[in-house]
Amino acid sequence: MSASDGASVSAPRLIVLSGPSGVGKSTLLAYLRTHNPEWWLSVSATTRFPRPGERHGVEYYFVSRAEFEAMAAAGDLLEWAEFAGNLYGTPRLPVEDQLAAGRSVLLELELEGARQVRQAMPEALLVFLKPPSWEELVRRLTHRGTEPQDVIDARLARAREELAAESEFDVSLVNTSVEEVAAELVALTRAPSPRPAP
Repeated sequence: MSASDGASVSAPRLIVLSGPSGVGKSTLLAYLRTHNPEWWLSVSATTRFPRPGERHGVEYYFVSRAEFEAMAAAGDLLEWAEFAGNLYGTPRLPVEDQLAAGRSVLLELELEGARQVRQAMPEALLVFLKPPSWEELVRRLTHRGTEPQDVIDARLARAREELAAESEFDVSLVNTSVEEVAAELVALTRAPSPRPAP
């Protein structure tokens, strides 16, 4: 199944994907890039420096803090936030251009970013990706082996807050397998909106 299956019967849709750390968002996005190239996955702007192998315009748009702040002031960002001293945001124009060209767009955002997009583009469909269980989420975070316990504890505390906000989203999907969730996301581009138009 590919996103093009539904392209002729429905308008392109802006989908915002959110969920707690460790739920599998990055794995899902990698799968969609490979299996559903018809979708456009948004590229964020950031003020942080590129890591080895990262390319401008591919992983991120790398900009100065002054450039970023000018974009925010001009309303050129759908959403933005600051994490660990760096600014991150979603440029508005590329999203609008892709939708106008008939491509469905997927944004992967934190909870606050999803809320900002809901304000900026009320027609966006907010999708919450959740784990099969709390125990499974704890297992995924603790078995990464890449972070100290205090970081894991902070992620779990944040995850509880994010899970409590599930009702703010239009659709909830349980990440039991990446293939099944990807198919459900593709189906959302063909289905009528699950909520009334604003």
